[in-house]
Amino acid sequence: MRLRALLETEALGLRLLGGQEELDRTVRGVMTTDLRDPSRYLSGGELVLTGLAWRRNSDDSEPFARLLASAGVAGLAAGEAELGDIPDDLVSACRRNRLPLFAVNEDVAFATITEYVVRQVSGERAGDLAAVVDRHRRLMTSGPAGGGPDVVLDLLTTDLDLRAWVLSPTGRQIAGAGEPLAPGICAALASEHLAAVRTGRRGPHRISIQGITYSLFPIRGHGRGTGPAARDVRESVLSDWLLAVEADASDWPAERLDLLQGVTQLIAVERDRRDAARTVRRRLAQEVLELVQTGAPPAEIAARLRVAAPVLLPGLGTAPHWQVVVARVDWDGGDIPGGPVAQSLLEEILVDPSLSGPEPSDRIAVAHAGDEAIALVPLPALSADSGEPAQDKGPDTALHADVLLTAVREPLAAGLAEDGRLTLGVSAAVHSAEGLRGALEEARHARRVAAARPGRVCAAGHHELASHVLLLPFVPDDVRRAFTARLLDPLRDYDRRHRAELIPTLEAFLDCDGSWTRCATRLHLHVNTLRYRVGRIEQLTARDLSRLEDKLDFFLALRMS
Repeated sequence: MRLRALLETEALGLRLLGGQEELDRTVRGVMTTDLRDPSRYLSGGELVLTGLAWRRNSDDSEPFARLLASAGVAGLAAGEAELGDIPDDLVSACRRNRLPLFAVNEDVAFATITEYVVRQVSGERAGDLAAVVDRHRRLMTSGPAGGGPDVVLDLLTTDLDLRAWVLSPTGRQIAGAGEPLAPGICAALASEHLAAVRTGRRGPHRISIQGITYSLFPIRGHGRGTGPAARDVRESVLSDWLLAVEADASDWPAERLDLLQGVTQLIAVERDRRDAARTVRRRLAQEVLELVQTGAPPAEIAARLRVAAPVLLPGLGTAPHWQVVVARVDWDGGDIPGGPVAQSLLEEILVDPSLSGPEPSDRIAVAHAGDEAIALVPLPALSADSGEPAQDKGPDTALHADVLLTAVREPLAAGLAEDGRLTLGVSAAVHSAEGLRGALEEARHARRVAAARPGRVCAAGHHELASHVLLLPFVPDDVRRAFTARLLDPLRDYDRRHRAELIPTLEAFLDCDGSWTRCATRLHLHVNTLRYRVGRIEQLTARDLSRLEDKLDFFLALRMS
């Protein structure tokens, strides 16, 4: 259908604010969003509906309009319920980006527009999709009428006799119709999906397990478009949900395939809602992290923790313990930012795999800084009758690095393929703000221990750290200086005489976890030149940078210098 048809339909109550010359654009779908950057969820041709909750000031309009135009959307319809008249800055931004802009009267529900567009685009599928859109209206309604993705899956079961489940990239069941899938089957389905996406195969993907055939549909539409919005698949493959249907879709008619694609778009609305709900927890984690890393007084950190505790553990009567988990995702070449990917992964990994539903991660706050993600995980404090002081022992529910990745290792390895790596470190539980900085360093050191191991998915806990790491804060200054001088002075002297840059090379080599390729790329060196420099470092210090112990000693010396 054309944009012009929307304007000519009086029941929709649309008013054109700009883009008269673009009204012959074709509308291929509809998406409701209040994200500041929804481009990753767009494939082109959508009518985007927004309540303008993303707009904080006039400077936000231009980047929002530019992102939509780059994604190839057909037009933008903004509701008047939030701000009244549509802001002039948004009108101007859409005009500059040749993006048709409509105002939606506050008396017209977005669900009404959605239903109309879907009916017109669907043609002969109007009957089936009308039911989907009716469920969509309920999905978008807060309160008891909503039901999340389960509502849509129930529709597939009752109306189309299809059993389906929504899975996370780690294989955890988010929603399902009927009996839940066994964890092993979920992991196998997620692994097949991630492997197919990484090899560029087009969905739906088929897999047979125990004599049953499943068809796998990506929840997001990444890679379908060919416009500027298309991104490297590695930016999203480890965060997107998938829809598993108990059926062989290879012989389905185009109409049914399109219907299932529409269902994934409806489920994506729930994913967007969940991501938006995480904003508060992410902000809390970021604020605490900044205070800890800048050396803020413990009283200030404690005050921020008191704010975070009711949000993450509502109704908790006592102050919780806290654990810190640090994760890093590295891709060969270093051209893909790993921080956001690691943040999304941590938010999923830290959920008990036995828990289903989209929101069991409400008690996890994850921030990302650079290429690493940092999770602040609250744990209920020990009860008074446990017989031990809370500061001496973490709660029984503490996270353990050796079991944290057990259930998700297979799917994540498939998603990381041959060019990605996930490393993770877990701190001990601490009971106060004073211990949080040490917990952060502990988790970071543990992650580096994990990075020194082979494998695509590795984790290490605080108990695996060498004793000199744990006792580092208590080492006298003269001992620190002597330790640093023995390791680094020969390199500094050599750099002064030859301008060889051995110290910067050592720092980069350790920061890249000993990866020759990534380190050479970062330093803009040939790998052979890098090998020569590392060899010179080893010769001058009588150390071996392939040994974990020597790597840790160099790392600590650099940190203390």
